[in-house]
Amino acid sequence: MGKLLVVVGLLIAFGGVLVMLGVPIGRLPGDITVRRGQTTFYFPVVTSIVVSVLLTLLLAFLRR
Repeated sequence: MGKLLVVVGLLIAFGGVLVMLGVPIGRLPGDITVRRGQTTFYFPVVTSIVVSVLLTLLLAFLRR
């Protein structure tokens, strides 16, 4: 459990560094944005797929 918490913490810190450097995390091509008047709907399709693949690879690596 401790190992998992350390890995999750490092991933969050790494994501924070990427955001501070200006990497557009969460605004990838293929994400759906609909703007009508003052209402905005955002659905991160591609971002969700990328995060899912990365987490799957990470967890598969940690299980070995």
